[in-house]
Amino acid sequence: MYVSNDPDIQLFNSGQSSKKTVTLTFDDGPARVLPEILEILKAEKVPAVFFWQSRLLYAGRPWKRVLEEGHQIGTHSSKHSNLVKLTPAEQFRDLRTSKLKIESITGHEVKLFRPPYGQYNEHTIAAAKELGLSTILWRISSMDWELKEEPEQIIRNVIENLEDGAIILLHELPQTAEALPGLIAEIRDKGYEFTLL
Repeated sequence: MYVSNDPDIQLFNSGQSSKKTVTLTFDDGPARVLPEILEILKAEKVPAVFFWQSRLLYAGRPWKRVLEEGHQIGTHSSKHSNLVKLTPAEQFRDLRTSKLKIESITGHEVKLFRPPYGQYNEHTIAAAKELGLSTILWRISSMDWELKEEPEQIIRNVIENLEDGAIILLHELPQTAEALPGLIAEIRDKGYEFTLL
């Protein structure tokens, strides 16, 4: 679980619903497994937020489907650099480049940003604010990138830490797609609904 007391960092969704909610977020796309993830989300009627590296986004990726099916797209930087290792000017340039590329391809304004590795400093937050981006981290990490052979553990990592409003960190990976139907079912069994940010 990630804990932050920074008022500029969002770990929970806005909680507009009277019911218990969580938000699924997928980092590091758009990847080859995206269509499979989208099929599952569509079948289950679950909205999600995708944080994309702009270097991986080109016109041939199914970005249009992501938006048409009611999901959100945010930036995950240009190429997943650890932003705290960059100068303030480099951080701003990276975020601006990434935001503008995603917007130029999708035609939709990008308002959400997740720093790579969850690493940020005051310059990262300042750059995001200047660009009109809300900085989104997470409350629950599935640790899916470490669990290639253990999709069931991905589910357990989430379910054991569920709480109202939690933002859940997932990635566009084959093992995550494999775990996703079971994860959605177990979250619903616990009385939660899914919402966007």
